[in-house]
Amino acid sequence: MSDSTQAVESQEHNSSGTPRHFGLVFAALMAAMLLSSLDQTIVSTALPTIVGELHGVNHMAWVTTAYILAATIAMPVYGRLGDLIGHKVLFLGGIGVFLAGSVIAGAAQDMTMLIIGRAVQGLGGGGLMITSQAVIADLVPPRQRARYMAPMGAVFGFSAVAGPLLGGWFTDSVGWRWCFWINLPVGALALAVGAFALRLPRRAVQVAFDYVGFALMAAAVTCTVLVATWGGTEYAWSDPLIIGMAAGGLLTWVLFFLSQRRAAEPIIPLWLFRSRIFNIATLIGLLVVGIGMFAIIGYLPTYLQMVYSLSATESGLLLIPMVVGMMATALPSGWLMSRTGRYKIFPIVGTGFVCIAALLMSTLDTQTSLVLVCLYVFLLGAGLGGTMQPLVLAVQNDFPASDVGTATSANNFFREIGSTLGTAAVGSVFAHRLTDQLSDRLPTDATRTVGDTHSITPALVHSLPDEIEDAVILAYQHALTPVFRYLVPVFALGLVLAFLLPEKKLADDNDHDPEMTPAARPGETGPDNAEISAPTGK
Repeated sequence: MSDSTQAVESQEHNSSGTPRHFGLVFAALMAAMLLSSLDQTIVSTALPTIVGELHGVNHMAWVTTAYILAATIAMPVYGRLGDLIGHKVLFLGGIGVFLAGSVIAGAAQDMTMLIIGRAVQGLGGGGLMITSQAVIADLVPPRQRARYMAPMGAVFGFSAVAGPLLGGWFTDSVGWRWCFWINLPVGALALAVGAFALRLPRRAVQVAFDYVGFALMAAAVTCTVLVATWGGTEYAWSDPLIIGMAAGGLLTWVLFFLSQRRAAEPIIPLWLFRSRIFNIATLIGLLVVGIGMFAIIGYLPTYLQMVYSLSATESGLLLIPMVVGMMATALPSGWLMSRTGRYKIFPIVGTGFVCIAALLMSTLDTQTSLVLVCLYVFLLGAGLGGTMQPLVLAVQNDFPASDVGTATSANNFFREIGSTLGTAAVGSVFAHRLTDQLSDRLPTDATRTVGDTHSITPALVHSLPDEIEDAVILAYQHALTPVFRYLVPVFALGLVLAFLLPEKKLADDNDHDPEMTPAARPGETGPDNAEISAPTGK
């Protein structure tokens, strides 16, 4: 029996054109995406209790940084290997690694063990983000895929809100270790469903893993994330350590991309950048989703707690309109893309909404009603919901099925880098403005009463005398709201790029002619997709 026949018979399809057990598989993919994205945020509200019990306040930042760092490094590796050896084995392996990390973190008796567990979680979690999207691409043609990619994209927004709330609830009730134990039954169920119901063709390819490229990429990402995380907080921007890591990061990025020209199977192949769709969609994702979503979500809850005297839980609940907004646009846009085969209008409208939301947020003051704040947050979510997954789908549609994992992982990789840098940049500008505002608004004796600006908490602010409390609240308001205005030009650039994004009608099957794909590898007419693509049920 030929390889192509084996591929065709490897997955039975039902009358709707989707594989048998697709509902179960899709549920498992959604669960995997949820676990991976949730664990970026779930420990945020539990951290004070965790570091107190494990006596590691000075290592607090590493609990989050270890996960993000490992996940970012893992993304392109999973994407490239998945295209070479098949996505199923990496999907199941990613779940296994993630669950192992959850066990280590949940059983941690000291900060070292916890940080190791978080890093192992990240190595699995980064793969779950990529392989979940790649498996959908294996099973469903681009045009039908739109309706399934939309809810997967909304998972990120949901996790940004649900993570802190769930982490706080676990900490206050059954204990912080359940932030990690909860992953075990959900992950085990996804693992069992994936092993039983997921049928993908095997890809018998001799893999020459790019060890040099991986080492250079890991060094470059590590330097970038640490500079963004530590600069202006743990260390001054002028500190020799920060300058040295920034220089080292720049050098290793250059060396990494040079190495990709010579590697037999590069981690991020340079031929990806021959695709105009890939370049523009990735830039939009980096600017609008990476910087916009994470920068605003990262600092808005603190603003709500300081200015409106809300609790941490209440400020988190006020981000729910963002999730509602994301679902309100993501699901209809997915249906419309499947119906029409067109995607370009959605990033244009979505990015426009994000621009308007940031502009409206820059007008917030201490008298703005919470109803208006929720409306602005809803508008932000609506913009992100119409932007995130159409961009991923556009990238996937521009590459043959054999390279979808590589293209998807590279797109997500650069978006993750953008979120790290964007959050750090917004945090640095905000901290600098806050220091200036407090020094301008508080007399010397009041400054001593408030104490170190890096140690101000909502509880401390609201325990101050009324006059000093009002001055601190105004300082927060004037420090943060202009930062939203600074983001408007960034989003406006994303809007311009959305207009420039080429539109290539979504393919009706996974076997669209690679010769017609402008992103085909140099010197090739494209791989033989019939031998390695999941059947389309045509």
